[in-house]
Amino acid sequence: MQRFVVGVLYLTAAVILAAGPAQAASRALTPPLYRDDNGWFQENPNARVSPRADPDYRLPNTTKPTHYDIDLSTMVHEGTRAFVGTVKIHVTFEEATTSIVLHARQLIITAATIQFGTTAPEDLEPTYEEEREFLTLTRKTNTPFPKDSQWVVTLDYNGQLRLDNGGFYLSTYNDANGNVRHLATTQFESTDARHAFPCFDEPAMRATFTITMRHSPSYKAISNMPVNTMESSPGVTVFQTTPNMPTYLVAFIVSDFEYTEGVLNSLPQRIYSRPGTEGDQEWALVSGMLILERLAEYYGVPFALPKIDQAAIPDFAAGAMENWGLATYREEYMLYNKDHSTITTQTNIANIIAHEYAHQWFGNYVAIQWWTYLWLKEGFATLFSYKATDAAYPEWGIWQQFHTDDYQGALNNDAGVSPRPMTHYVQKPQEISRLYDTVSYAKAGSVLNMWNHALTDTVFQRGLHNYLTANNFSAAVEDKLFTAIQIASKEENYEIPAKIEDMMGSWTHQGGYPLLTVKRNYDDGSFSVTQQAFHNNETINSDKSWYIPFNYATQSNADFRDTEATNYLLNVKSVSVGAKLGKEEWLILNKQSTGYYRINYDEQNWKLIINGLIHHPFKIHPRNRAQLMHDAYRFSASNRLNHAILLEMLTYLPSEVEYAPWSTANGIINIYNRYLGGDNDYKVFQEFVAEIVTPIYEKLGINDVPGEHHYQKFTRNVAINMACLAGINSCLKETNDKLKDLVEHDVAIEPNVQSQIYCNGLKQSSNDVFDFVYNKLMDSDDQALRRILINSLGCSQNKQQLDKFVSSSIDHDNELRVQERSTLLSPAYSRGLTGWMACMDFLDKHWDAYGNLNGGFGGTNPLDDAIRGMSSYANNEEQENRLLALVAKVKNSVHASANLEEVVEANFKTNRDWLKINRDPLMSWLISYRSNGGATLAISTLSMVSVILLVVSRLF
Repeated sequence: MQRFVVGVLYLTAAVILAAGPAQAASRALTPPLYRDDNGWFQENPNARVSPRADPDYRLPNTTKPTHYDIDLSTMVHEGTRAFVGTVKIHVTFEEATTSIVLHARQLIITAATIQFGTTAPEDLEPTYEEEREFLTLTRKTNTPFPKDSQWVVTLDYNGQLRLDNGGFYLSTYNDANGNVRHLATTQFESTDARHAFPCFDEPAMRATFTITMRHSPSYKAISNMPVNTMESSPGVTVFQTTPNMPTYLVAFIVSDFEYTEGVLNSLPQRIYSRPGTEGDQEWALVSGMLILERLAEYYGVPFALPKIDQAAIPDFAAGAMENWGLATYREEYMLYNKDHSTITTQTNIANIIAHEYAHQWFGNYVAIQWWTYLWLKEGFATLFSYKATDAAYPEWGIWQQFHTDDYQGALNNDAGVSPRPMTHYVQKPQEISRLYDTVSYAKAGSVLNMWNHALTDTVFQRGLHNYLTANNFSAAVEDKLFTAIQIASKEENYEIPAKIEDMMGSWTHQGGYPLLTVKRNYDDGSFSVTQQAFHNNETINSDKSWYIPFNYATQSNADFRDTEATNYLLNVKSVSVGAKLGKEEWLILNKQSTGYYRINYDEQNWKLIINGLIHHPFKIHPRNRAQLMHDAYRFSASNRLNHAILLEMLTYLPSEVEYAPWSTANGIINIYNRYLGGDNDYKVFQEFVAEIVTPIYEKLGINDVPGEHHYQKFTRNVAINMACLAGINSCLKETNDKLKDLVEHDVAIEPNVQSQIYCNGLKQSSNDVFDFVYNKLMDSDDQALRRILINSLGCSQNKQQLDKFVSSSIDHDNELRVQERSTLLSPAYSRGLTGWMACMDFLDKHWDAYGNLNGGFGGTNPLDDAIRGMSSYANNEEQENRLLALVAKVKNSVHASANLEEVVEANFKTNRDWLKINRDPLMSWLISYRSNGGATLAISTLSMVSVILLVVSRLF
């Protein structure tokens, strides 16, 4: 399931990079779903191997299902929430017992019987335990059901469609005439199938399903399998029986949706969405057909079902969901209009389809034994969201986005005090929800990508084929994957230095990741590599050790293409490499940054790298150029590296043209801006930013260019944001003028620069302009545009405007959707002191109402999330005092987590420490740089130099 919004986060890069020093929350496009230092993910190796006692949330293994017949009746076309159901569960008794224990949630059981063969059914006595959501059905005769006997349990029940986007729930939209239309849909992962029908709601409890939906003949029903036309009639839709599958992958939708259909290699695919959006379905349909084909080719395993549908849901809390044969999505991740949608939307749709389609094998075809191994499906889905998209659209170069979004995001969030391991035992639904974090997604995807490259794609691909075919239609643990890759290495005659279970297990069984320290011997040309656990706090010591693959490139052999491991640290602290390096040539480890670790070099090598970047930047791979800055920032912010190294490195940027380096630089600059915004010498910082960004800004401008390279459009947006942040007059004027032209003369803003124009234009807008954008948000039914507008409205620096914006989160008479209400505060408080104070004033008065908003998935409360997020942006005593006063008010409420006050105070300390460590050396270097003439070049001269550098660099 796509819990995180995948995409380029132009306006929130600072949050991603700052997750280390400031412990910021997750990506700002969705409510925060993870943190790493708040006590949620305490590493506990023993908990991974033995369940917790008192109470045990796992079902007893006395009974197992083999088949479900589900019959549901709904009048959702009238907006009626009540539904009625009957489920017949074929069960086998693994042990002799008098009772059956399964799950139910928010259901009223009206009858419970059991039958053996053709004998008369007998009544069962139902009892319910709310804490564990256990429905126990007890035999009234007190005679045990015999071991290995097979029975059919029948349960009649009724329930209510939920309003929180979970389980079997109600969604709405307005049709072309402004009338409210209703639909019923599902979201079952992880523990919500039990809301639609009583079931054995654990991922390893696979069974087959036959589903019957009773509904208005004016509506249609769709589900995992094709319709059984022989058994169906108007208003009664019966579906073909599924293969055996987990309960959380069952899905059904009752709606008036329309669809577009395509067929590739005899496999039909359909896109379903609300009427009037059929013209926006084509991109998702074409991408789906291409991506599914590429995945089946790579795995060497055909798609297992006779069809696959995708549906765009108006109200959807997650990003998307991989229901087998019926994937569901937020509308903004499914609908693409070639005239109005952005390149970001186009990219997101392909990427998220690839994520959900990868799950059709990893998670569906082969399930996970328990949520302990969530990474075993989400990590693969993350990795193949890029591998499959790259296979379908190789001209894009999407691995740059993998690097900036997932790889760097994982490194930031996996370096706290006590990061949790990938394999991590949990039981409670709330604990399971909290596993949907960067560890299960981005880190797991990055670790799998590392081994994909280290062992070669040939071995990795063969290993995945082995894993899928050996465990098909069953549930697996990580050892099954390790064994499959081990076998693949033998089949491919590929020599590996240790057992796969030891090498990969060292990454799955312990949290965090290593820091490689490289020291060169400039006399004999050799170098040593030493590993230690990396933490953002450099004072933390750990005895962790990993099996680490690595490789390297040099100035005289700057070939970054072959990413296979040439060397290993095999669970040892240090290794020496007998290279013959010249004294004046740079050394760079980890080609294309495929290894999941950070690398610190001796100061002389850093200087050689900087010299190489300045004079011949394109000899170094763009993802390495990005990561060199990313690592240098982290090292300088934690007293591991002189700040001058990073700042001197940034001076190469006037000759940079690629997205990943610019996105990384943008993140660093935004962190600095966040902390230095109120500094007396802030102008010096702005001048430096202006110097490094002016060439790329003048080269790309603020106007979209049809036909240019995919990621050049992303780079333009970074350049616009940085140029306006730097106070470059042309940027401020042109963005404001574009917004005014829209408001006053209805001159459309090109979709690909909308976010930048809206945000930077709103920083200096009148109330009329602000109200225009605000009303556009409320009137729009384009969810991707709504996302842009929400993020942009928070850019205002006018207190009155911001008060109106944040207050709308609790105004239930406006047009905000359920999942949008808790996303309004972050764009405001993360944009500066004015927005932060507006959020503070709002929460002071309305904290309870805000806390009562539906927070969606993740097990956290909107108020708790907002306070944690705001604490990461509090840089002065007044902010700290006000926020602590609010914490004192709310800490004993149902909205606050037990450790809220502790986390807030820790974030305050982190911010103070950051300023203490970084402010003076940063400003000293910047002032010295300016005084030495570094920032005195005229814009025209900078532009000329940039062009010359670009031309010359490409000759080498």
